[in-house]
Amino acid sequence: MAKQKIRVRYAPSPTGHLHIGNARTALFNYLFARHNKGTFVLRIEDTDQKRNVEGGSESQMDNLRWLGIDWDEGPDKGGDFGPYRQSERKDIYNKYIKQLIDEGKAYYSYKTEEELEEQREEQRAMGIAPHYTYEYEGLTADEIAQKQEEAKAKGLKPVVRIHIPEMETYSWEDIVKGHLSFESDTIGGDFVIQKRDGMPTYNFAVVIDDHLMEITHVLRGDDHVSNTPKQLAVYEALGWEPPKFGHMTLIINSETGKKLSKRDESVLQFIEQYRDMGYLPDAMFNFITLLGWSPVGENEIFTQRELIKQFDPARLSNSPAAFDQKKLEWINNQYIKKADRDTLLDLALNNLQEAGLVEQDPNPEKMEWVRQLVNIYSVQMSYTKQIVDLAEIFFDAPKNLSEEEIDEIRKDEARPVIEEFKKQVDLIPRFTSPQIMNAVQATRQETGIKGRRLFMPIRIATTRSMVGPGIGEAMELLGKQRVMQHLDLTLKQMSENGL
Repeated sequence: MAKQKIRVRYAPSPTGHLHIGNARTALFNYLFARHNKGTFVLRIEDTDQKRNVEGGSESQMDNLRWLGIDWDEGPDKGGDFGPYRQSERKDIYNKYIKQLIDEGKAYYSYKTEEELEEQREEQRAMGIAPHYTYEYEGLTADEIAQKQEEAKAKGLKPVVRIHIPEMETYSWEDIVKGHLSFESDTIGGDFVIQKRDGMPTYNFAVVIDDHLMEITHVLRGDDHVSNTPKQLAVYEALGWEPPKFGHMTLIINSETGKKLSKRDESVLQFIEQYRDMGYLPDAMFNFITLLGWSPVGENEIFTQRELIKQFDPARLSNSPAAFDQKKLEWINNQYIKKADRDTLLDLALNNLQEAGLVEQDPNPEKMEWVRQLVNIYSVQMSYTKQIVDLAEIFFDAPKNLSEEEIDEIRKDEARPVIEEFKKQVDLIPRFTSPQIMNAVQATRQETGIKGRRLFMPIRIATTRSMVGPGIGEAMELLGKQRVMQHLDLTLKQMSENGL
């Protein structure tokens, strides 16, 4: 018997931006498909018209492409199993809804929302879990038909519910969690498969789509576990074989230990936010893959090709995946260090322009200055937007010295060093990093002071900070005029403070 060709899908709702959790779902399905030389399908689940956001699906696709995820079939590419938007598949769903009604496995329900809520309240008062109870219990076929005609006459619109058999067990071998099972009396009774507006519900449409699109494996988030028995009930009613399911563990905030919620503002949760901050797509791809999946060995930095080669769903974790912002920053920093310089320049320039620090159309001289700025900070940056704060000395008025910086230049030898360095700077013909470092060495020779006692006063006096890139590079970018202004300001403040 030929091995079954693997077909997986990522099926987002167009309800907004691409969330980290959804990106992980897409990424794991993509890796699984590519590892097994299978097919990766993108399907847009847009049956909930109220929640759809204009441009939502385009935003999802754009951010998936940015991450480096491509698909073989989808609304933009077509394929043999389309349409790939649920809103365009209504006739397909109606065919199977009619089939289930004709077979007596589904029926029209006219209970109003008010009646259903009243029923739920009564159940809560009795201490039992709210669930739908069959509204035609004990009625003959003719009596049911009469009751439905009366409801129609009142102008009520029905939903369609599927019959859930009693004493039924829905079980499956989960790729991640192992054996799982639910009794039929725990899933809320006969559930709706078609809403009053004629659109199918998620748990019905997803079964039809996965079956007709020949999906073999469904990898999705842990929050879908409770949907699976309902979907198995639909598969059973239609006489279809379900795919293999795998439910990935929750992502938690590593700081709080709580589930990563969209209301948790301590963590940026949308891919677009990371794009805007200057994270690199390969780094994000690498980091997200490690959220709930472990590679063989200790290495944590991988190319996409290496991850495709290694990916095995058997290594998906049962434990919650901790979203560690510091680890993400470390991984991105590793990629920044190796990144193409022009790519970094483009990202950082955009960040500087958004902050209003660089004009929108800089001349060639300014572009070269920005390029040097990005180069000297590339080792330090965890993401390119950091350059706005890291490089503040090059844009802002000289900041006030901190107590620690003042203590550093309070030492006896600090003033002679600063005064001598100012003389040496004045002599520099071309204000370049090598010439500046020559001036530092000349200061050492003239004063006899070396090491930290030499470099720290010079750094503080010229850059107004104890930390930063190499002194020579920093001063070259500041320019001779600004460096001299900083030296004069520091000496003036030292005099005012009796130093």
